Amino acid sequence: MNISSRQKAVKKASNIVVKVGTRLLTDSSRIGILVSQIAKLREKKYNVLLVSSGAVGLGMKTLGKTVRPKKLSEVQALAAVGQSKLMSLYEAECRKFGFHAAQLLLTAADIQDRERHLNVLNCIYSLWNENILPIINENDSVSVDELKFGDNDMLAALIATMTRSELTILLTMVDGLYSLKDGKLDKRISVVSNLSDEIKRMATGTDDSAMSVGGMASKLRAAETVTRAGEHLWIADGKDPEVLVKIINSEDVGTLFMPVSEKQMDSKKRWLTFFSKPSGRIIVDDGAAKALSQKGKSLLPSGITGTEGGFKRGDTVGICDESGTIIAKGLSNYGDKEVGKLLGRKSSEIRVILGYDGDEEIVHRNNLVLC
Repeated sequence: MNISSRQKAVKKASNIVVKVGTRLLTDSSRIGILVSQIAKLREKKYNVLLVSSGAVGLGMKTLGKTVRPKKLSEVQALAAVGQSKLMSLYEAECRKFGFHAAQLLLTAADIQDRERHLNVLNCIYSLWNENILPIINENDSVSVDELKFGDNDMLAALIATMTRSELTILLTMVDGLYSLKDGKLDKRISVVSNLSDEIKRMATGTDDSAMSVGGMASKLRAAETVTRAGEHLWIADGKDPEVLVKIINSEDVGTLFMPVSEKQMDSKKRWLTFFSKPSGRIIVDDGAAKALSQKGKSLLPSGITGTEGGFKRGDTVGICDESGTIIAKGLSNYGDKEVGKLLGRKSSEIRVILGYDGDEEIVHRNNLVLC
């Protein structure tokens, strides 16, 4: 099973996202090794996108600092110092193999806003068409808490989901996820077909917070995102100078996470699930909650008991049960004022209440995802 799973993951891939962490880049000579491996993937006609940490770490090294500061402005300053140096190193190595590197610095808002999301996506596709290696990092020089991805593992997962990349590779300091025995690491897990709570409990935090953020727990969160979209994620040892080639050769290295479904999630569902930010909320009764979550129904006005926040037609809304738990997200066919007039009413009454013919559904099933 394991061999066929790895072969299947590689065979399905045409777009590949590779993420490398700060600790792998503290020795800048590793950049050359990484780019040489990426060049081999490109020779096999894979579209490769690199998500690279390292700007803050390189800034620390440049300024002779050994501990990552906690003050936001100081981290931003280190990122500003390190980012240009990091890209200079990447470009120099890429040129040795006859191609260029391009830098994209992103905040969470860049992919949550629909227009900016599409601009980023089109830019990536254009770079691939021009045979250029896109290198993405969080824009640490301007990011604040509400604009941050959290860590580059999640950034890589979201970029992979955006670009419908069939394979995401997270390069780290360990050779995969390990099972636990008596509270200690035991055996490497080759393939994870179900990201269960038991698997999640095996995650451990980073062992060097002086230089980096994240850890195995963040990698499992990234795996949860990628596999839910219907794609593969592979955690592997970035210290191995041939690890990417071994992965493409379907060798038993690291840990491969299998997609939840054989079918890839469609683009609209991806946008709603991973990127759209609800403008407001619609509260529904128990009957409507069950109809949405268990029967695959659309949201009708009869099951709505209230709204929170302002939203307009076409906005994303969170759909909450009576306890306040968000059970779904969807695109509303009406603004909050219209929905407020339709609370608990039948669809057949919409024309009389609003004075025009409107959609029977407040949120159509095709424009809705369960949370």
